[in-house]
Amino acid sequence: MGRGIGGRRCGKDDERLPWRVAFYIRLSREDGRDESCSVSNQRTILAEYLEKEFREPYRFCGYYIDDGESGTDYERPGFQQMLQDAKSGKINCILCKNLSRAFRNYADQGYFLESFFPRYGIRFITIGNPKVDTFLDPEGVCGLEIPINGLMNDRYAYKTSSDIRRTFDVKRRKGEFIGAFAPYGYQKDPRDKNRLLIDPEAAEVVRDIFQWYVYGDGGGDGGMSKQAIAQKLNRMGIPNPAAYKRQKGFQYYHPKSDGNDGLWQGSSVSAILGNEVYTGTMIQGRQRVISYKVHNKTSVPEEQWFRVADTHEPVIGRELFTLAAQLRGRRQRNSPEKGDYHLFSGLLKCADCRKAMTRKPVKNFAYFYCSTYKRKSKERCTSHSVRQDILEQAVLRSIQEQMSQITDLGKLMELSDRRPFHSSRGRDLEYKIRQQEREKEREERFLEELYRDWKNGDISREMYRKYMAAAQERIGRQENAAAYMREELKQSAEAGKLPDTFLSDLRERENIQALSRELLQLLTEEILVGEDGHITIVYKFDQR
Repeated sequence: MGRGIGGRRCGKDDERLPWRVAFYIRLSREDGRDESCSVSNQRTILAEYLEKEFREPYRFCGYYIDDGESGTDYERPGFQQMLQDAKSGKINCILCKNLSRAFRNYADQGYFLESFFPRYGIRFITIGNPKVDTFLDPEGVCGLEIPINGLMNDRYAYKTSSDIRRTFDVKRRKGEFIGAFAPYGYQKDPRDKNRLLIDPEAAEVVRDIFQWYVYGDGGGDGGMSKQAIAQKLNRMGIPNPAAYKRQKGFQYYHPKSDGNDGLWQGSSVSAILGNEVYTGTMIQGRQRVISYKVHNKTSVPEEQWFRVADTHEPVIGRELFTLAAQLRGRRQRNSPEKGDYHLFSGLLKCADCRKAMTRKPVKNFAYFYCSTYKRKSKERCTSHSVRQDILEQAVLRSIQEQMSQITDLGKLMELSDRRPFHSSRGRDLEYKIRQQEREKEREERFLEELYRDWKNGDISREMYRKYMAAAQERIGRQENAAAYMREELKQSAEAGKLPDTFLSDLRERENIQALSRELLQLLTEEILVGEDGHITIVYKFDQR
């Protein structure tokens, strides 16, 4: 939320004022260069209204802005923050230029005006026609003008979305590139943003990747694995594709960008090896949004992709790409089974880079290695290897010594009730369950809208049945996923309960003869392995 008029912010003292006012401003991509819709214009209009026409005492609490966001759903960062602050009582009055700035979805408009805002005591005002003030005229939102205006905004969004989709499909059929960023190895033509040109620096890396994978790097051992290629690129100091884009000044963002350390890994090498664009063939339309109201993406069958050959200069030959594809099929290995944690999962870290240690069986033993060294780059860290049985013995001895010295057993027992690992797992599951429930609510509103569209004659009966069946199938999947996670949550809670014998062991303090995950999670914050094999245990309790 931005600073308020005159640089003021809302505080606790403002709760005595009748109205704590905020502006909601939205600019979509479709608004283009329309100055009347610009963020600055909306801000100016709302500020003028607040200062000259708003009659009651108020405190201005700032702006919520969504720039470049669609109004056909409410999963917008600014809008979501505004809802959270409304729920918490930080604001209780929202000013907006007109209804279309807040809603392009008829169902959402009805939900917020008739349910959400009244439930949380939020006054909602629009200053453009039709004028809305849910405090001065609460019955107005239930009349004909507001719903009709909402329906017109909804239909406008549908038409705009359809026009854009048709335009994009025409471009895809012609082999014109429509992505926001060129694939790694290419750049957009400065004179034609829909045309790809080779980026010499990155293209050379792509050629090396294919060459190394198929023929090796000249060492005489044949083709290299994807993991070995990633390590070689990291040793050479070559940034991965995401880091390269940012290095070139692009405002590139990906949901996992914050955790991207700039290093290559096997998956990023695999993505390049499987991308046919490097042969000069443009492939687009692998995914599509479900509808103009439901922005979730769904995969498209391969036969429906837009594939156009010879649209741009190839980085590699078709023969090399085919050889790489054949090798990928032969070298593909099943992923190891997931779900089981080894004894030190989540606790064991490299003492230098603080990354997790990775476990690898070697003959009759298992060893732990620094994951940075093993999976990314041998230049960034060293192996820090330790044999599992030696590690277990050292940790057990340390715990036994610490338990014999503990003077405050009460604090230790308090830790056992907290069970931090379980609570973290539980919070994660609860969050995912809420996500599924929100998605289900969206689908149910979509079904209601779909029914109205059919009744109004906007869609055919056949289309209604088709979309209804698809939505009901998605709801079924969401319900099954939520039910599965609730059962997991229940089992996780049961697993988190420490048995009486375990608590008895703690009371006796000297009766711990073996390690267990429960014991390690209860007592230790982290276990650090130094390059010389020295093991440092960070305990959760005062060791004095």
